[in-house]
Amino acid sequence: MKILFVMPKVGSWATHGKHVAPNQLYAHWAAYVRERGYDNLEVLDCKALEIPMDKMVELVKQKNPDVVVLGEQLHSYGGYGVIHYFNEAAKKIRHALPKTKIVFGGLWYSAMPVPTLEDNPAVDVVVMGEEESFYDLIEAFDKKKNLKDVAGITTRFDGKIVMGPHKPLLENLDLLPLPAYDLFPMDKYVGHTHWKPFVDMVTSRGCPSACTFCYEWDQYDPRSPSDFLKWRAKSPERVIEELELLHKKYGVKVVVIQDDNFNVDPKRVKRFCELKEEKNIPIKWVSLGRAVDWVNCEEILPLMKRTGLFTGVFGIEVTTPEELKKIAKGITIDQIKKTIEILRKHDIAVVADIMMGFDYDDEKIIKQRYEFTDEVDPDILWIGYVTPAPNSPMWKISLKKNWIDPRTIDFSKWDFLHPVIPTDHLSIEDLGRLGSWCMREFFSKPGRINRIMESNFDILAKLCFQDVMAGVGKWEAGATKGEVHI
Repeated sequence: MKILFVMPKVGSWATHGKHVAPNQLYAHWAAYVRERGYDNLEVLDCKALEIPMDKMVELVKQKNPDVVVLGEQLHSYGGYGVIHYFNEAAKKIRHALPKTKIVFGGLWYSAMPVPTLEDNPAVDVVVMGEEESFYDLIEAFDKKKNLKDVAGITTRFDGKIVMGPHKPLLENLDLLPLPAYDLFPMDKYVGHTHWKPFVDMVTSRGCPSACTFCYEWDQYDPRSPSDFLKWRAKSPERVIEELELLHKKYGVKVVVIQDDNFNVDPKRVKRFCELKEEKNIPIKWVSLGRAVDWVNCEEILPLMKRTGLFTGVFGIEVTTPEELKKIAKGITIDQIKKTIEILRKHDIAVVADIMMGFDYDDEKIIKQRYEFTDEVDPDILWIGYVTPAPNSPMWKISLKKNWIDPRTIDFSKWDFLHPVIPTDHLSIEDLGRLGSWCMREFFSKPGRINRIMESNFDILAKLCFQDVMAGVGKWEAGATKGEVHI
């Protein structure tokens, strides 16, 4: 059985410059089924190879696979902006290869399996589960088993859409094989235009928090959204094994650990850093985490810095205790301030984001949110617009208020950088205007640019800052004029 994983050509966020990384869903799924005997696998990464849609379809037709897989695990390509391209690819591939099975999975699709099949007749199956469900599906295809009994998938049976049983999550992620990077054009990947060779990594899944707006709600069976709250992590030893492979075989120099909460467990982070130092792996790295988790890692920040951490990312989101409680962020104002203080103390650049577009937002609240952020002074500000993720509380609020119709979404704008829903007090146009005002105010503040460029930050952090600055105008055009980034 020939399985082809297809990544269409898509753009990148306005503030990310050229940003291309291996599709982690494909890397994990391919490795898992290959370990179990299905080794006729190929990845066609048209983003990395800059192959347009029509040429991509020609290549897929030439390869004539039995199964085509489309989807993504990370939102770092551009949020839901990629969904349009997956949907279009499925239609065109179906027309070119009527007998090929087309499978969707990952972000958005896992949480929206029934609407996906209703709206996309070209698609045969949606995988709601993870690697185990994908393998069970491939085995069912191969052995011609009845798909309606396969756990963790949704398919059609006798003209009806049928959801298989819920598939429990794999608790021990160390049981997964190393991602199948050998299937990818590893010399083509770059982050923020200047970081190369580059890879986004995933070392944990889920989150111990339950932020109302979080996009990660969208990767779980809609009948069991609480699966999202189960934080599961690969061991430090397993993460280091992957880093060694990336360093020794592919010469990777920079990774972004894309887990939303890499530093939940300081003991795990400490062991990771100790092993990285012992094995002398020179890869530089960036990680994401909540303010509370950065604060809990304060004691080991010198070790993290020494082993290559050059940028720390976290979400401010909102800026009053009442709001933090309302969105279930699980952090405090003091922890926000402390995070910036301790990262800067160790010359680790700070990327922080604020959110706009909660149902209760008005102009006064948003300007106060900006003023607080300007005062605490992160090095790079990322503004995200609330973009409802299926399964999330904000999704339910938006449906109730009739702000969204899941069947008519323009995914080209659903990339977190375009306002897509109003608030009780502001229009979409108001949100675009306010977001642009915040970006201009932040990046035009006297002395901020000089402070960063003259700092002791790693050159990679300074290059990232330059990349962000170069994209501010494009960001503003998206927020206020609807210019498409992805």
